[in-house]
Amino acid sequence: MLAETQYLLQSFFTRALVTIGTTLQKDISQLPLPRLDRPKAADHGDLATNIAMQIAKPWGMNPRDLATQLIQEVQKIPDAHLSISDLELAGPGFINMRLSQITKTLVIQHILKQKKDFGISKKDKEEPILLEFVSANPTGPLHVGHGRQGVLGDILSNLLASQGKKVYKEFYYNDAGVQIQNLGLSTQARIKGLEPGMKLWPENAYNGSYIADIAKAFLEGQTVQATDISVTSNQDPEDLKNIERFAVAYLRNEQDIDLKILGVQFDHYFLESSLYSDGLVSQAVKDLESVAKTYEQDGALWLKSTDDGDDKDRVMRKTDGTFTYFVPDVAYHGSKWARGFHEVINIQGSDHHGTITRVRSGIQGISQARHWNIPKDYPTYILHKMVTVIKDGQEVKISKRAGSYVTVRDLVEWSGGFQDGMSQSEQQQALLKGRDAVRFFLISRKADTEFVFDVDLALSQTDENPVFYVQYAHARICSILRTWGGVAATLNEANLSHLQGRAADDLLRRLSEYPQVLADAARDLGPHSIAFYLRDLASDFHSFYNADRVLVDDLELRLARIALLYATKQVIANGLSLLGVSSPEQM
Repeated sequence: MLAETQYLLQSFFTRALVTIGTTLQKDISQLPLPRLDRPKAADHGDLATNIAMQIAKPWGMNPRDLATQLIQEVQKIPDAHLSISDLELAGPGFINMRLSQITKTLVIQHILKQKKDFGISKKDKEEPILLEFVSANPTGPLHVGHGRQGVLGDILSNLLASQGKKVYKEFYYNDAGVQIQNLGLSTQARIKGLEPGMKLWPENAYNGSYIADIAKAFLEGQTVQATDISVTSNQDPEDLKNIERFAVAYLRNEQDIDLKILGVQFDHYFLESSLYSDGLVSQAVKDLESVAKTYEQDGALWLKSTDDGDDKDRVMRKTDGTFTYFVPDVAYHGSKWARGFHEVINIQGSDHHGTITRVRSGIQGISQARHWNIPKDYPTYILHKMVTVIKDGQEVKISKRAGSYVTVRDLVEWSGGFQDGMSQSEQQQALLKGRDAVRFFLISRKADTEFVFDVDLALSQTDENPVFYVQYAHARICSILRTWGGVAATLNEANLSHLQGRAADDLLRRLSEYPQVLADAARDLGPHSIAFYLRDLASDFHSFYNADRVLVDDLELRLARIALLYATKQVIANGLSLLGVSSPEQM
């Protein structure tokens, strides 16, 4: 329900409780805020409260007797009848209520006035939130797991921003370590004419066809550019350092293209290599040593992570002098805090679950050394499960481009019906359709559940396809509005009391829930709720459309129903906009 409606109704019951409590000389100093819930059965009314059952015991009263008195007192409040048309006692002490038509239809007036801002919170911006996601190694194209992260992070950013938060999106590039060495060796082997399977092909090389593309570009002396770097090939097959830098830049550019196709943008790209070059890793290790969070054993340096709940202590510096992968993570989070980001959310695959405790342990160590006050649960983690891709009824595991996994670009192109023989305009439309499908599908489940992405379903134009179902509701309303041909401004004069019946009530109730859905989703870091809501809203619209003809001869009834549809179209568009999905006017 609308926040102002909730506050008003709660105030009625609170005032009634104060009156009863004062009369009976009961303690009214700590009255709980009455909770208002939607009954499971529509026949039980629009809202219900159990406040009488909460208060009855401490007041030493029978819940039904207290509920009866509450009903009587609320009905005495001037103007309460303007909001509530009926109150009734139910069960052991529930109070069911039916809202007045004025209250039910108030949401339409709000939507018509606020338009794109309906559901948006105007709260003052608090401390900035750093949202880190995708953070892939620049060693190959982005896979569908990165796609799920990208969609989840981008939509969560939109959601938090809609609730007045200042969000900063960061991509952490793992551009240091063994993977980069293997990338350089793989590209060098291709430059020298080797292929996977040959005797001299490197043991841990990357086998995808994209390595051959990098080698070809290197031999041509190309210059490749990514977000913040530019590297020119010197065409020397023996200069492994130049090959590494060229390959990293090439793949960062490819990943930038993949993210653009997916509709994901970042505010900043942070390089792991900078943690070493700027001395942040060595400083983090010194800080941990200074507060006795480490010890030497068997030629290695260990972190006392068991002090912070880990199942065993962890090696920080191996016997060969190199650091384990979580050490730069600790330094990186020290950088986040130092840059003023005291609220950080990391979105990662569920395979990172085992690293959380050791990273947080290291963060607590540098916090102690630097006299910071970093919370023990810093940063917040959102872990997502794997994505399985089904195409033509079969699971797809291999991509020609990547060699061993399905890429984000594959998924977008397949889901949009992209084909090489299409015109440029047709290809752009296919990519847009594919992006819409991928974004909606990948956010339509909770992050911690495994997801099966059915490409055939994404291509279908049926009610079973969730993105088609929601977009079609928007397009259908647009078609009705075009047929109506009226001016939107006249809808402000509509007599909304004509909106009667179960189907209209359900649609009105659903519309009024939208602001709370966003607030709850932002609080719970659960943007999947928006997709759930949009499917329910589309379902309520289709039910209304089938139950009540809109373009009737009665002009007042027609205008009222058009106003309801216009408001529904606006909320669908608002929700899809947060998901980064288009709102087509015709399909």
